Parts: sequence; C-alpha cells; structure tokens
Amino acid sequence: MKAIITGSTGMVGKGVLLECLASPQVEAVLVINRQSIGLTHPKLTEIVHQDFFNLSPIAAQLAGYDACFFCLGVSSAGMSEEAYRKITYDLTLQVAKTLLDLNADMTFCYVSGAGTDSTEQGRTMWARVKGKTENDLLALPFRQAYMFRPGFIEARKGVSSRTPLYNRLYQVIRPLVPLLRKFPKYATSTIILGQAMLHVAQHGYAKQVLESLDINEVGKA
Repeated sequence: MKAIITGSTGMVGKGVLLECLASPQVEAVLVINRQSIGLTHPKLTEIVHQDFFNLSPIAAQLAGYDACFFCLGVSSAGMSEEAYRKITYDLTLQVAKTLLDLNADMTFCYVSGAGTDSTEQGRTMWARVKGKTENDLLALPFRQAYMFRPGFIEARKGVSSRTPLYNRLYQVIRPLVPLLRKFPKYATSTIILGQAMLHVAQHGYAKQVLESLDINEVGKA
C-alpha cells in the first residue's frame, strides 16, 4: 500500500506516520505539510506546501496512491464558526476532491472526533462542522471512506501535541492514563489509532464511522 498523510506534524498524524513507516504492508508514504517534519526514512517522501486550497503545483506528485490518512485539523477554541469551517470543512473537502480526481481507487480515512454531530443541527459548533465534513466526505465516490472518532488519545512513541493547551492537559491527566486505558469506549492511543487506520484501509470495515470502541477493537486485532 502507498499512503498519503496530512497533518503529520501534529500528534495524531505523527502517530499514524510512525505506524505506517513500521508496517511491512506499507511500501511508500507521502506527507504534505506546511513545514518540514524533520524526519527521514527510506519509505518517506515529504512535500512542503503552503496552500492546501491549491494543490495544482504538486498535483503530479499526488497520483498513484491507495489511501489517504487525513489527520490535519485545528482546535475550535477561540475561533468563529466561519474561520473553523474554512479549515475543517472547506480545506478538507478541497483536498479530498483533488486526491479523488488523481486516485479514483483511493480509500480516504478522516480523523474526526468523539461527539461529532452527524445531524449537523446540534448546538455545539465544532460538532456540527465536523458532522457536515464527515457527511460530505462519505458522499464522495471514493472506493472506501471511513470516519474515525477517537475520544481521549494517549500519545505514545514520543509523540506530542503541537497545541500548548493540549500538552498542559496531558500533563494533568497523565497520572490517570493507566485508568483510562481500561475504558476503550472513551480512550485510545496514537499507536492503536494508527494501526486501526491501516487495518481499515487495507481490509475494510463493517462501519464507515468508527467510534473509540471500534477503533480499539480494530487497532488491537
């Protein structure tokens, strides 16, 4: 399998990348970032590109891939709905449509979040926007598309979040992590999430929307 990863400078994307590089089933990985991840590996190719709304300058390098693990995202804290939607919805759909045009047989895996609102009608802004994003991704004619909704994610293999608030939160929660591991309905890890995304991209899954419990069951299989 040849895979494209977005958001690999972040905690989730970096975790997925490390699992891809370690997997014998993955022959090549392309990461697209706004700044270099600073990692070298025989399987890894990196493109540093600033404008994700316009991938035409790098389009020729995006063809011939089997899967995309879309891990790019931002926190909604302090953002207006318009600004959050532009990154979470508009950018994601723009990238997805571009990749679909270049890779008709691609599987698209999108990292969403626990509590996402599939009705798009709820009171929580980020959940509505994520729900709209999921729904419209599932409507695209990818070979397969899967939405991943993790809850608490334990950072493993030295991975850390780029968001200072999240890092402070992890420091507070760290003593409780062994306890959280006992509740797969609410918590997972970067390793398990990466393994689950790899498994689903290669073998499929009965559900197109995977909650935390599904992620843990698949990722540990």
